[in-house]
Formats: sequence, structure tokens, C-alpha cells
Amino acid sequence: MSEFSKALGVSASGLKAQSQRLRHVSENIANADTPGYRRKSVPFKAVFDGSRDGVGRVETGRVSLDQSDLDRIYDPSHPMADATGHYMGSNVDLIIEIADAREAQRSYEANLKMFDQARQMSSSLMELLKR
Repeated sequence: MSEFSKALGVSASGLKAQSQRLRHVSENIANADTPGYRRKSVPFKAVFDGSRDGVGRVETGRVSLDQSDLDRIYDPSHPMADATGHYMGSNVDLIIEIADAREAQRSYEANLKMFDQARQMSSSLMELLKR
């Protein structure tokens, strides 16, 4: 396997992992006002192919639900309110989700730039070899 294809593989796995992370962050933002919704998060893990060169990739683990307490919201007119007028909201914090979205976006852009650089270097090498 050439060094260029190794670099492309590493950056492609990063792109895939960050896009999956961004998908879950957007689901969290979309469901921030959904009663009983628990925040989703996805962990990353490094996976190595076992060869001597130590090339690895990033994969996502299982999606986990945040087990922190749900917000108790007072609204006696809400259809899900109990006898005291409270219902369980979500545990999504929009500030955290926006920060996670920015981090995932920047990581995605960095992986995309690395992918493009490896592709450009490979093309330049092919042009040099044609001469």
C-alpha cells in the first residue's frame, strides 16, 4: 500500500467519524425541547491494522445516552404534566452541543484538507513521472 493511499485512508476514516458525530449533535439540537429526550454521544477509538508501519484509522463506538438527570419543567398546561404541574424535559445543553458541533466541523475540515493534500501530492507525483 502506498503512503498516499495510507494517508487517504486515515483522513477518510476521520471524515466518516466526524460526520457521524455531527449527525448525533444535530439530532441532540433538534430534540432539545422533546420531553424525556436523552443526549446522545458517540466515542471514538483508534484501530490499527496490525502491520509494522502502524497505520491506523478512527472508528466510532456505540452510541451512548447521557444518564444525567432530566430537567424538571413546571408547566401545568402541558399534556405530560403530573399532578404537581411538572414534566421531564431533556438533558440537552445547547451551549455544549454548539461547541461540539464546532469542534466536529473543524476536525472534519482538517481531515478534508489532509485528504485533499494527499490527493494533490499524488497527482503531482503522477505528472512528474509522466515527464
